[in-house]
Amino acid sequence: MILVTGGAGFIGSNLVKALNDQGHTDIVVVDNLKRSEKHLNLGDCTIADYFDKQEFFDRLLANRAPTHFSHVFHQGACSDTVESDGHYMMYWNFAFSRELLDYCQHHMVPMVYASSAATYGASTAFTESPENERPLNVYGYSKLAFDQHVRARMSKLRAPVVGLRYFNVYGPREQHKNRMASLVHHFRRQLQQGDVVKLFEGSHGYGPGEQRRDFVYVGDIVKINLFFGEGNHPAGIFNAGSGQSASFNDLANAVIAAEGRGRIEYVPFPEDLKGKYQAFTEADLTKLRDAGYNEAPTPVMDGVRMTLEEVKRLRG
Repeated sequence: MILVTGGAGFIGSNLVKALNDQGHTDIVVVDNLKRSEKHLNLGDCTIADYFDKQEFFDRLLANRAPTHFSHVFHQGACSDTVESDGHYMMYWNFAFSRELLDYCQHHMVPMVYASSAATYGASTAFTESPENERPLNVYGYSKLAFDQHVRARMSKLRAPVVGLRYFNVYGPREQHKNRMASLVHHFRRQLQQGDVVKLFEGSHGYGPGEQRRDFVYVGDIVKINLFFGEGNHPAGIFNAGSGQSASFNDLANAVIAAEGRGRIEYVPFPEDLKGKYQAFTEADLTKLRDAGYNEAPTPVMDGVRMTLEEVKRLRG
Protein backbone atom coordinates (compact mmCIF):
# COMPACT_ATOMS: atom_id res chain seq x y z
CA MET A 1 0.00 0.00 0.00
CA ILE A 2 1.13 3.54 -0.78
CA LEU A 3 0.14 6.47 1.44
CA VAL A 4 -0.38 9.90 -0.14
CA THR A 5 -1.22 12.68 2.30
CA GLY A 6 -2.86 15.69 0.71
CA GLY A 7 -3.96 13.22 -1.95
CA ALA A 8 -7.03 15.21 -2.97
CA GLY A 9 -5.00 18.40 -3.30
CA PHE A 10 -3.11 19.83 -6.23
CA ILE A 11 0.21 17.98 -6.27
CA GLY A 12 -1.13 15.00 -4.33
CA SER A 13 -3.90 14.21 -6.81
CA ASN A 14 -1.53 14.52 -9.76
CA LEU A 15 0.74 12.07 -7.94
CA VAL A 16 -2.15 9.65 -7.33
CA LYS A 17 -3.06 9.80 -11.03
CA ALA A 18 0.56 9.11 -12.02
CA LEU A 19 0.71 6.15 -9.63
CA ASN A 20 -2.50 4.82 -11.20
CA ASP A 21 -0.91 5.19 -14.64
CA GLN A 22 1.98 3.03 -13.37
CA GLY A 23 -0.52 0.35 -12.35
CA HIS A 24 -0.82 1.19 -8.64
CA THR A 25 -4.35 1.23 -7.22
CA ASP A 26 -3.39 0.21 -3.66
CA ILE A 27 -3.29 3.86 -2.58
CA VAL A 28 -4.50 5.32 0.71
CA VAL A 29 -5.34 9.03 0.56
CA VAL A 30 -5.33 11.33 3.57
CA ASP A 31 -6.94 14.73 3.12
CA ASN A 32 -9.69 17.07 4.28
CA LEU A 33 -12.79 17.28 2.08
CA LYS A 34 -14.52 19.98 4.10
CA ARG A 35 -14.34 21.90 0.83
CA SER A 36 -16.09 19.20 -1.14
CA GLU A 37 -15.06 20.50 -4.59
CA LYS A 38 -11.64 18.94 -3.97
CA HIS A 39 -13.19 15.54 -4.70
CA LEU A 40 -13.13 16.48 -8.39
CA ASN A 41 -9.34 16.05 -8.32
CA LEU A 42 -9.79 12.34 -7.58
CA GLY A 43 -12.73 11.74 -9.89
CA ASP A 44 -10.61 9.98 -12.52
CA CYS A 45 -8.34 8.24 -9.99
CA THR A 46 -8.58 4.88 -8.20
CA ILE A 47 -7.75 4.55 -4.51
CA ALA A 48 -8.09 1.76 -1.95
CA ASP A 49 -8.90 3.79 1.18
CA TYR A 50 -9.36 7.31 2.51
CA PHE A 51 -8.82 8.97 5.91
CA ASP A 52 -9.70 12.45 7.03
CA LYS A 53 -6.48 14.20 8.00
CA GLN A 54 -7.52 14.80 11.62
CA GLU A 55 -8.59 11.19 12.02
CA PHE A 56 -5.27 10.01 10.61
CA PHE A 57 -3.29 12.39 12.84
CA ASP A 58 -5.20 11.09 15.86
CA ARG A 59 -4.38 7.53 14.81
CA LEU A 60 -0.69 8.43 14.54
CA LEU A 61 -0.72 9.91 18.03
CA ALA A 62 -2.47 6.81 19.41
CA ASN A 63 -0.23 4.36 17.50
CA ARG A 64 -3.29 3.08 15.61
CA ALA A 65 -2.32 4.04 12.05
CA PRO A 66 -2.19 1.23 9.46
CA THR A 67 1.21 -0.47 9.38
CA HIS A 68 1.32 -1.94 5.89
CA PHE A 69 2.60 0.98 3.78
CA SER A 70 5.52 0.42 1.43
CA HIS A 71 5.97 4.13 0.63
CA VAL A 72 4.77 7.43 2.04
CA PHE A 73 4.42 10.56 -0.10
CA HIS A 74 3.66 13.38 2.33
CA GLN A 75 2.10 16.19 0.28
CA GLY A 76 -0.42 17.41 2.85
CA ALA A 77 0.06 20.87 4.37
CA CYS A 78 -1.47 24.26 4.92
CA SER A 79 -0.05 26.00 1.85
CA ASP A 80 -1.65 29.41 2.39
CA THR A 81 1.36 31.72 2.41
CA VAL A 82 -0.66 34.59 3.90
CA GLU A 83 -2.11 32.53 6.78
CA SER A 84 -1.24 34.41 9.99
CA ASP A 85 -2.29 31.76 12.54
CA GLY A 86 1.09 30.36 13.51
CA HIS A 87 -0.41 27.74 15.82
CA TYR A 88 -2.51 26.29 13.01
CA MET A 89 0.42 26.40 10.57
CA MET A 90 2.82 24.63 12.94
CA TYR A 91 0.19 22.05 13.94
CA TRP A 92 -0.30 20.82 10.37
CA ASN A 93 3.03 21.61 8.73
CA PHE A 94 5.33 20.66 11.59
CA ALA A 95 3.64 18.56 14.28
CA PHE A 96 1.77 16.30 11.84
CA SER A 97 4.92 15.89 9.74
CA ARG A 98 7.00 15.03 12.81
CA GLU A 99 4.56 12.31 13.89
CA LEU A 100 4.46 10.90 10.36
CA LEU A 101 8.25 10.84 10.29
CA ASP A 102 8.29 8.96 13.61
CA TYR A 103 5.82 6.46 12.16
CA CYS A 104 7.92 5.94 9.01
CA GLN A 105 11.11 5.45 11.00
CA HIS A 106 9.47 3.02 13.42
CA HIS A 107 8.02 0.92 10.59
CA MET A 108 11.00 1.32 8.23
CA VAL A 109 8.96 3.07 5.51
CA PRO A 110 10.65 5.43 3.00
CA MET A 111 9.18 8.94 3.11
CA VAL A 112 9.21 11.69 0.48
CA TYR A 113 7.77 14.95 1.76
CA ALA A 114 6.92 18.38 0.41
CA SER A 115 9.08 21.24 1.60
CA SER A 116 9.08 24.64 -0.10
CA ALA A 117 11.25 27.30 -1.70
CA ALA A 118 9.53 29.65 0.76
CA THR A 119 12.27 28.51 3.15
CA TYR A 120 14.65 30.76 1.18
CA GLY A 121 12.50 33.86 1.56
CA ALA A 122 14.59 36.98 1.11
CA SER A 123 17.69 35.09 0.01
CA THR A 124 19.08 35.54 -3.48
CA ALA A 125 20.91 32.20 -3.39
CA PHE A 126 18.93 28.99 -3.78
CA THR A 127 21.14 26.10 -2.75
CA GLU A 128 20.01 23.76 0.02
CA SER A 129 22.17 25.34 2.71
CA PRO A 130 21.24 26.96 6.07
CA GLU A 131 22.92 30.28 5.27
CA ASN A 132 20.44 30.80 2.41
CA GLU A 133 17.32 30.17 4.51
CA ARG A 134 15.44 33.34 5.46
CA PRO A 135 11.66 32.71 5.38
CA LEU A 136 9.44 35.77 5.09
CA ASN A 137 6.27 34.28 6.61
CA VAL A 138 5.13 31.61 9.04
CA TYR A 139 4.38 29.22 6.19
CA GLY A 140 8.01 29.34 5.09
CA TYR A 141 9.14 28.99 8.69
CA SER A 142 6.92 25.93 9.29
CA LYS A 143 8.55 24.22 6.32
CA LEU A 144 12.03 25.23 7.43
CA ALA A 145 11.40 24.01 10.98
CA PHE A 146 10.59 20.53 9.70
CA ASP A 147 13.58 20.54 7.35
CA GLN A 148 15.76 21.38 10.35
CA HIS A 149 14.15 18.57 12.33
CA VAL A 150 14.93 16.11 9.53
CA ARG A 151 18.52 17.35 9.33
CA ALA A 152 18.95 16.85 13.07
CA ARG A 153 17.86 13.21 12.71
CA MET A 154 19.61 12.45 9.42
CA SER A 155 22.52 10.51 10.91
CA LYS A 156 20.16 8.18 12.79
CA LEU A 157 17.58 7.44 10.11
CA ARG A 158 16.43 3.83 9.79
CA ALA A 159 14.55 4.45 6.52
CA PRO A 160 15.23 7.02 3.76
CA VAL A 161 13.70 10.50 4.07
CA VAL A 162 13.69 13.00 1.20
CA GLY A 163 12.43 16.58 1.42
CA LEU A 164 11.60 18.36 -1.85
CA ARG A 165 11.68 22.14 -1.89
CA TYR A 166 8.99 23.02 -4.41
CA PHE A 167 9.38 26.25 -6.31
CA ASN A 168 6.41 27.85 -8.15
CA VAL A 169 4.43 24.79 -9.19
CA TYR A 170 1.58 25.13 -11.68
CA GLY A 171 -0.63 22.69 -13.51
CA PRO A 172 -4.06 21.04 -13.61
CA ARG A 173 -6.08 20.00 -10.52
CA GLU A 174 -5.46 23.20 -8.56
CA GLN A 175 -8.53 25.27 -9.42
CA HIS A 176 -9.98 24.50 -5.96
CA LYS A 177 -7.18 26.56 -4.37
CA ASN A 178 -8.79 29.92 -5.23
CA ARG A 179 -6.39 32.71 -4.17
CA MET A 180 -3.55 30.22 -3.59
CA ALA A 181 -3.81 28.71 -7.08
CA SER A 182 -0.86 29.33 -9.37
CA LEU A 183 -0.73 32.41 -11.57
CA VAL A 184 -1.64 30.35 -14.63
CA HIS A 185 -5.15 29.91 -13.22
CA HIS A 186 -5.40 33.51 -12.02
CA PHE A 187 -4.38 34.78 -15.45
CA ARG A 188 -6.90 32.49 -17.15
CA ARG A 189 -9.70 33.78 -14.89
CA GLN A 190 -8.68 37.36 -15.60
CA LEU A 191 -8.91 36.73 -19.34
CA GLN A 192 -12.34 35.18 -18.90
CA GLN A 193 -13.49 38.30 -17.06
CA GLY A 194 -12.05 41.01 -19.25
CA ASP A 195 -9.35 40.00 -21.75
CA VAL A 196 -6.65 41.60 -19.55
CA VAL A 197 -3.88 39.99 -17.51
CA LYS A 198 -2.75 42.27 -14.68
CA LEU A 199 0.89 42.26 -13.58
CA PHE A 200 2.81 44.39 -11.11
CA GLU A 201 4.67 47.45 -12.26
CA GLY A 202 8.44 47.46 -11.83
CA SER A 203 9.82 46.64 -8.36
CA HIS A 204 12.94 45.29 -6.68
CA GLY A 205 15.04 46.59 -9.56
CA TYR A 206 12.95 44.81 -12.21
CA GLY A 207 10.91 46.46 -14.97
CA PRO A 208 7.12 46.05 -15.31
CA GLY A 209 6.24 42.34 -15.20
CA GLU A 210 9.91 41.39 -15.26
CA GLN A 211 10.06 39.97 -11.72
CA ARG A 212 11.21 36.39 -12.16
CA ARG A 213 10.27 33.05 -10.63
CA ASP A 214 11.14 29.42 -11.16
CA PHE A 215 7.82 28.22 -12.60
CA VAL A 216 7.75 24.41 -12.67
CA TYR A 217 5.11 22.17 -14.25
CA VAL A 218 3.42 19.79 -11.81
CA GLY A 219 4.20 16.83 -14.06
CA ASP A 220 7.90 17.47 -13.44
CA ILE A 221 7.31 17.60 -9.68
CA VAL A 222 5.50 14.26 -9.84
CA LYS A 223 8.43 12.72 -11.73
CA ILE A 224 10.85 13.90 -9.03
CA ASN A 225 8.65 12.40 -6.31
CA LEU A 226 8.47 9.07 -8.13
CA PHE A 227 12.22 9.09 -8.76
CA PHE A 228 12.97 9.30 -5.03
CA GLY A 229 10.10 6.98 -4.20
CA GLU A 230 11.82 4.22 -6.13
CA GLY A 231 14.53 4.06 -3.46
CA ASN A 232 18.27 3.50 -3.92
CA HIS A 233 18.78 7.26 -3.90
CA PRO A 234 20.39 9.44 -1.24
CA ALA A 235 18.34 10.87 1.60
CA GLY A 236 18.32 14.61 2.19
CA ILE A 237 16.68 17.87 1.17
CA PHE A 238 16.60 18.73 -2.52
CA ASN A 239 15.37 21.64 -4.62
CA ALA A 240 12.51 20.70 -6.95
CA GLY A 241 12.12 23.27 -9.68
CA SER A 242 12.92 23.82 -13.34
CA GLY A 243 16.28 25.42 -12.63
CA GLN A 244 15.33 28.23 -15.02
CA SER A 245 13.63 31.45 -13.98
CA ALA A 246 11.02 33.06 -16.23
CA SER A 247 9.44 36.48 -15.99
CA PHE A 248 5.82 37.11 -15.14
CA ASN A 249 5.55 38.58 -18.63
CA ASP A 250 6.70 35.22 -20.03
CA LEU A 251 4.06 33.36 -18.06
CA ALA A 252 1.29 35.82 -18.94
CA ASN A 253 2.17 35.68 -22.64
CA ALA A 254 2.09 31.87 -22.50
CA VAL A 255 -1.45 31.98 -21.07
CA ILE A 256 -2.52 34.56 -23.66
CA ALA A 257 -1.09 32.38 -26.45
CA ALA A 258 -2.84 29.26 -25.12
CA GLU A 259 -6.17 31.09 -24.81
CA GLY A 260 -5.75 32.88 -28.13
CA ARG A 261 -6.62 36.33 -26.79
CA GLY A 262 -5.80 39.01 -24.25
CA ARG A 263 -3.27 41.67 -23.35
CA ILE A 264 -1.15 42.68 -20.36
CA GLU A 265 -1.84 45.64 -18.08
CA TYR A 266 0.48 46.78 -15.28
CA VAL A 267 -0.80 47.80 -11.85
CA PRO A 268 0.95 49.42 -8.84
CA PHE A 269 2.94 47.13 -6.56
CA PRO A 270 0.85 46.52 -3.38
CA GLU A 271 2.04 48.23 -0.20
CA ASP A 272 1.23 45.18 1.94
CA LEU A 273 3.65 43.02 -0.06
CA LYS A 274 6.66 45.24 0.41
CA GLY A 275 9.27 43.36 2.41
CA LYS A 276 7.33 40.08 2.00
CA TYR A 277 7.77 39.36 -1.70
CA GLN A 278 10.18 37.09 -3.56
CA ALA A 279 11.00 39.01 -6.75
CA PHE A 280 13.40 36.34 -7.99
CA THR A 281 13.68 32.57 -7.51
CA GLU A 282 15.64 30.00 -9.47
CA ALA A 283 16.30 26.52 -8.14
CA ASP A 284 19.89 25.36 -8.04
CA LEU A 285 19.48 21.75 -9.20
CA THR A 286 23.09 20.67 -8.65
CA LYS A 287 22.23 18.44 -5.69
CA LEU A 288 19.22 16.93 -7.51
CA ARG A 289 21.35 16.15 -10.58
CA ASP A 290 24.07 14.67 -8.41
CA ALA A 291 21.44 12.33 -6.95
CA GLY A 292 20.85 10.97 -10.46
CA TYR A 293 17.73 12.83 -11.60
CA ASN A 294 18.40 14.05 -15.14
CA GLU A 295 14.98 14.71 -16.67
CA ALA A 296 14.74 17.97 -18.63
CA PRO A 297 12.16 20.47 -17.30
CA THR A 298 9.00 21.24 -19.24
CA PRO A 299 9.28 24.65 -20.99
CA VAL A 300 6.82 27.24 -19.66
CA MET A 301 5.04 27.62 -23.01
CA ASP A 302 4.44 23.85 -23.21
CA GLY A 303 3.50 23.49 -19.53
CA VAL A 304 0.94 26.29 -19.69
CA ARG A 305 -0.62 24.85 -22.86
CA MET A 306 -0.87 21.36 -21.32
CA THR A 307 -2.30 22.81 -18.10
CA LEU A 308 -5.10 24.68 -19.81
CA GLU A 309 -5.89 21.74 -22.11
CA GLU A 310 -6.15 19.44 -19.08
CA VAL A 311 -8.32 21.92 -17.17
CA LYS A 312 -10.77 21.92 -20.06
CA ARG A 313 -10.71 18.11 -20.25
CA LEU A 314 -11.33 17.64 -16.53
CA ARG A 315 -14.24 20.05 -16.65
CA GLY A 316 -15.74 18.10 -19.53
